[in-house]
Amino acid sequence: MSIKSIIKKIIPKKLLNLRHLFFAWLGAVKFGNPSEELFVIGITGTSGKSTTVFLLRQLLEAAGYTVGALSTIEFSVAGEHHLNDKKMTMLGKMQIQEYLRKMVDKGCNVAIVETTSEGRVQHRHRFINYDMMVLTNLYPEHIDSHGSFENYRQAKMDLFEYTAKSRRKTIKGKRIPKTALINRSVMGHTKFASKLFDEIVMFDGKETLHAEDVLSDKDGLHFRVHERAFSAPMYGEHNAQNIVACMAVARALDISWGTIGKAIEKFHNVPGRIEFIFEAEAQGFQVIVDYAFEPVAMKKLYEVVDLIKPKRVLHVFGSTGGGRDKARRYTLGEFIGAHADMCFVTDEDPYEDDPMEIIEDVAHAVKKAGKKKGRNLFIEIDRRKAITAAIKRAKPGDLVLITGKGSEQAMCIAGGNMIPWDDRTIAREALAHRAE
Repeated sequence: MSIKSIIKKIIPKKLLNLRHLFFAWLGAVKFGNPSEELFVIGITGTSGKSTTVFLLRQLLEAAGYTVGALSTIEFSVAGEHHLNDKKMTMLGKMQIQEYLRKMVDKGCNVAIVETTSEGRVQHRHRFINYDMMVLTNLYPEHIDSHGSFENYRQAKMDLFEYTAKSRRKTIKGKRIPKTALINRSVMGHTKFASKLFDEIVMFDGKETLHAEDVLSDKDGLHFRVHERAFSAPMYGEHNAQNIVACMAVARALDISWGTIGKAIEKFHNVPGRIEFIFEAEAQGFQVIVDYAFEPVAMKKLYEVVDLIKPKRVLHVFGSTGGGRDKARRYTLGEFIGAHADMCFVTDEDPYEDDPMEIIEDVAHAVKKAGKKKGRNLFIEIDRRKAITAAIKRAKPGDLVLITGKGSEQAMCIAGGNMIPWDDRTIAREALAHRAE
């Protein structure tokens, strides 16, 4: 066990988090409080945050804004994008403030910041003057980290309260209101609607902005909002909800429906989210890399699988360590064991945990769903070998699913170390080797 891990076990979490508070303050001071010069949009929720940030950036850029965005997927500043290689959504050690300063210096007028419940607990949101906070959805997740669903929900509510209480800023002579955009389908959604907000907008519920007649087919996603028809070249009916969240922000910023519609038509797939590895098609089958790592997202991914209708599904997956929800290992294992034709259980992000213990937990649940080791269940701790094995076994008409990491650029292992990683690159290498 590393010194860092020992320290984490000895010192209470609340005390450890004070260092994050210090760096948040120091970063704001060092980089001159850049959020005061930007319209800052926070995106939070259980799922869909990264996709919403990615799509909203595209929409706002189409509307003429110069945008900066920080998310699990990528770091973007005024049209320059690079994948998030930090294995962290909300960056520490002053890096968020540094990026916000870069946005100001590059002429951005809007910053979109994916904002997490864990980030709130660790004070990473502090000294960012948000103007708008968006709640994509909310359901039980990250329970091991927060202790209970009530604590998890409270962390999300705290982000809204923090935004509502933040100082109103004036940019180019215009006073910026504090605005909450809340998914009305969330149970207890009114608790997020602090009276201190200047404006509160509900979406994705009756009598609000919401998608109707949602259809996902081979051409993409189709739906209606307020009697207007929209189409996006994306898979997954769940993405209609993410797009509606983007619409709600756009309308709050007085962006026209015409501009919104044209932007949605040009939306392109989010890296690592239902991302097809097209090199597989020449060999007669398909490969999809997806970030899904929790039960709700996995069920939504299999809705896309049902749409594709492959002959067989060969699924490469695992579960994460590092204090993440242990129960997830069994829930995912049983679900995938029941729905995939072949399961390849492998390493994901073990952190300080024993990777084989995680794998065995997942495999136990897969066996419970009826799979037999050596026949349709394969255990391989080396993720590269697991991906290669699945692709090697694929036949024409099959689908190889590789989930849990998406476009992540690193794998977290013991000692606080990270090794460079990209499931998509590994898949392409395996496909090239198979084609030789």
